Amino acid sequence: MSLSRGALVAGAALTAAAAVTITVVVWPEVSDTGRQEGTAGASTPSHASPSPTRSYPLSVAPRTIPAVREHIPARGPGWRPGPTSAVVTGDGSGALADEAQLLAKELKISYRGAVPARAGDVELALGTPGKGAPESYTLRTHDGRVTITGPDQAGVFYGTRTLKQALRADGTMPEGEVRDRPDRPQRGLNLDIARKYYSVGWIEDRLREMADLKLNQLGLHFSDDQAFRIQSDTHPEVVSPEHLTKAEVRQILALAGRLHIDVVPEIDSPGHLGAVLRAHPELQLRNTAGVPSTGSIDISRPDAAKLIDQLIGEFADLFGGRYWHLGGDEYRALTVQNPAASYPQLQRAAQLKYGAAAGIKDLATGWLNDRAAVVRPHGLQPKAWNDGFFRGGIVRADKGIEVEYWTGKEYGARPPEEYLSEGRQVVNLNDEFLYYVLGQPNQFVYPTGKRIYELWTPLVLRGTQPVPARYSGQILGGRFAVWGDLPQAQTPAQVAAGIRMPLRATAQKLWDPRKPALSWSQFQALAGTIDKSG
Repeated sequence: MSLSRGALVAGAALTAAAAVTITVVVWPEVSDTGRQEGTAGASTPSHASPSPTRSYPLSVAPRTIPAVREHIPARGPGWRPGPTSAVVTGDGSGALADEAQLLAKELKISYRGAVPARAGDVELALGTPGKGAPESYTLRTHDGRVTITGPDQAGVFYGTRTLKQALRADGTMPEGEVRDRPDRPQRGLNLDIARKYYSVGWIEDRLREMADLKLNQLGLHFSDDQAFRIQSDTHPEVVSPEHLTKAEVRQILALAGRLHIDVVPEIDSPGHLGAVLRAHPELQLRNTAGVPSTGSIDISRPDAAKLIDQLIGEFADLFGGRYWHLGGDEYRALTVQNPAASYPQLQRAAQLKYGAAAGIKDLATGWLNDRAAVVRPHGLQPKAWNDGFFRGGIVRADKGIEVEYWTGKEYGARPPEEYLSEGRQVVNLNDEFLYYVLGQPNQFVYPTGKRIYELWTPLVLRGTQPVPARYSGQILGGRFAVWGDLPQAQTPAQVAAGIRMPLRATAQKLWDPRKPALSWSQFQALAGTIDKSG
């Protein structure tokens, strides 16, 4: 994550190979442990669908962001909405009513519910559960109608995004069949609402933007030194004046759910707790001279764990979902020259709990593990920043905590291969590509979509070099992150504009990490066409 980030190491510039023009997009056979990262969109012979008439040329793949992975061309007029067109759901697919109604509204056509499809209609249908990759879909355009099927609701929803974008780009969904699925299960945006306040409407706009890009995860960092941004009933004293109410959070969650986006809440600890500690100064970590450690809670005190666990419990119940972010980074007690001498109370607590050979980093690791144990009964998968997983020591971080890799420069950070070789699962938030830090402090620069599009893949966890392909199955995906270190540097509208193309490039490479078929300028032009038509 971001606050007092170390100096950003400039990545070496790489020259991108020439783009490939596609007619048939190949969907390679891949395994979870070794996804391919070659060139997307290579031309390959394909068996076209029977031709309804020879007056039509062979179709080409629909133009979308992210690009579809496979399109089987056919001859025919394709599909566009007409005056009698409607969206319907197939037999046993009533669960898709929300997706169908949204698509009908977007395309300005009727919704007729669970009835047989007619010429000119779009039919949404669930296939056999488990048959097909999660979030995958098939979109068939034939005989003047469109059929979108998938093994789950998310996959069918992504098929509707493809249809919507294809119509925006060219006015017609091409004849033929799209077979598509994501390369990584976690694809998203991370948003720091602690340092900079964003309105409900602004966040909802980002959710809609994400959904059209087939992104499925929104991280909400809502507590830091600057502010605590969500209403609390257990500890109202920690809440900042400008904050989201619980009703507003539920509104955000409801929209996210309809758009198949998981919201990942984060209360960072034991560092980055300045807003909480202003209301609880008795829990502030202080050295032997009485000097407070910025944002750090004294984890030797039992009341510290009690306070944080009460907050975690309250907000785990509010958010529900699948994930919880524990933070775990930049605990200032570990960054001084002699932690044990500066903070003897932490050293004593470590030895008392873990034995004479234990140190403060063992106490910090134990804190992380204890917080993970708090969120698990809520059915949540814990995550933490990579610099909270320390090398060596007596206490090892719980192997079940997902590593959110952002840096190799902070105390505790290690090369990504070290986490992967331990068998840990990792999510990519490489700060040299995916960190949009307001005001560009500490040598950060605003990332460009071009650089992400041409140089980054999920395997590029640190710097510009990918980790070995044998670790591919452990890399769950990635998120593009917006941090508010200097919150007044940009308005919310400027942030939205600034992340527009980087977010689209990130979505493309998380859906399909192979070299894109379009050049960057072509990709930009397509994004402009799709967005302008919205």
